[in-house]
Amino acid sequence: KPAIIGLGITILIILVAIFAPFIAPYGFADQNLDIKVEGPNGGHLFGTDHLGRDVFSRVVYGSRIAIMVGLVVVAIEAGIGITLGLIAGYFGGKVDSFISGLTDTVWSFPPMVLALGIVAVIGPGLFNVIAAIALVSWAPFSRITRAKVQSVKETEYVEAGRAIGESDFSLLLRYILPNILASNLVLATLTMPSALLTSSALSFLGFGAQPPTPDWGAILSEGREYLRSAPWISTFPGLAILFTVLGFNFLGDGLRDAFDPRLKL
Repeated sequence: KPAIIGLGITILIILVAIFAPFIAPYGFADQNLDIKVEGPNGGHLFGTDHLGRDVFSRVVYGSRIAIMVGLVVVAIEAGIGITLGLIAGYFGGKVDSFISGLTDTVWSFPPMVLALGIVAVIGPGLFNVIAAIALVSWAPFSRITRAKVQSVKETEYVEAGRAIGESDFSLLLRYILPNILASNLVLATLTMPSALLTSSALSFLGFGAQPPTPDWGAILSEGREYLRSAPWISTFPGLAILFTVLGFNFLGDGLRDAFDPRLKL
């Protein structure tokens, strides 16, 4: 099933990221100009780039950047979106109108364009990219959380908690939040590929991780000038992005099917 394939790819990428120093035969910044732009061979599985760096080692270390960006971005997005969604869905009224308006405003801009504008203002860098992506992509979490809270807060167990004197804060954390995490978990899994693609795109344009950091988007950019003479420089990081995105998408689809009660009927 796609979900199993996705889980396998995701686990593989995570293991590669964890054990990168033991898998990569060279450091990601090690240069040897005597072997620059060599094709894949026994000593360099993915060949070398224009500075004689081992492409396989750079792709392996790049998995760490990809996983870190995805996890940190999703964590920030979920933190902002779920918090605002809880407040808007539970209290309603003017609070809901204000938060919903803010969410709609953020959602009206293409995330890539808005993130590019923010990074252009605050400057390039990996952590600036993470902050920019997270600040423009939290709206889906807020929307889904708000909708779930509006239905959950009317259930009997929440009314029972309110009847025994539970505070609003306690109701939100103990009664409502645990019952809306499943849908947000699915959304988080499906958001990881988007964060990775946006980060890689910004790095490709020169706004993300700076050399010699082995970001997959940056490696793709470095290989543009050698697409005809040395296509392996861009091909392998491109395939890494492709399979990572597919893996998380398949995993997210599987989790969505598992948590959808309509599919169990």
